[in-house]
Amino acid sequence: MTRFSLASLVLLLTLVFAGAAFAVRPDEVLVDPALEARARALSEGLRCMVCQNQSIDESDADLARDLRIVVRQRLVAGDTDQQVMDYIVSRYGEFVLLKPRFSLRNALLWGTPVLLLFAGGILIVLNVRSRRSTASDALTAEEQAALDAILHRD
Repeated sequence: MTRFSLASLVLLLTLVFAGAAFAVRPDEVLVDPALEARARALSEGLRCMVCQNQSIDESDADLARDLRIVVRQRLVAGDTDQQVMDYIVSRYGEFVLLKPRFSLRNALLWGTPVLLLFAGGILIVLNVRSRRSTASDALTAEEQAALDAILHRD
């Protein structure tokens, strides 16, 4: 039974990772190996808008194929890697990037929850301190008299 389970696991893993191996079709591959390597590197950084959790290099969706072709066409036309990425981002927005560019907007997006937690912590500490300072441990005159009466009954 263990042997069957191990064989099943190997077969399952082979099938799962086979899709990524065959995503780039032979008719897409560029003749120039240097350009193809650049195209692959760029494709690995672009999100498939259909799958959203895969790069266009791994996805076999039609839109991913179209984007791979556009990347290769731009490289053949002489664009730099940055120009290709800028072109794709201008058409599809920053969501197409698997690793978003650093910008003030992204910093605010990621930093705001941390700042809110920090501000909330400060408010809690200030609230606790103000409650401690207003609370008095001394007894009022009436309380002291009642306590004295109880203690002196004996």
